Amino acid sequence: MNVALVLATLALTCLGQIAQKLTVQHWQGQPAKASGWLRIRCAWPWVAAASLGCGLLCWMLVLQRMDVGIAYPMLSLNFVLITIASRLLFGEAVDTRHLLGLGLIVVGVCLLGSGL
Repeated sequence: MNVALVLATLALTCLGQIAQKLTVQHWQGQPAKASGWLRIRCAWPWVAAASLGCGLLCWMLVLQRMDVGIAYPMLSLNFVLITIASRLLFGEAVDTRHLLGLGLIVVGVCLLGSGL
């Protein structure tokens, strides 16, 4: 159950970050004079808010069940997920040094999570 909640938190916060990026990309195509209401008519800011809000609720459930010293480092997997998503969805560059850093994050999380 704890692992499922951590995974749900990661998925929701990752989705929220991607939706934020899609929001600002959508806004780039709009005239500078567009009012605030016109800017939030697109679905992405709402997806971002809902995802991040649900992610927060999942995170609070995680904290009820796990020590924060174990749970919080697991959120660093978001760096890995966001990097993969940004490469696949937005074509952002990922160099070798970046990949090595992400590998270290994964190793660290595996070490911390091995006691679960």
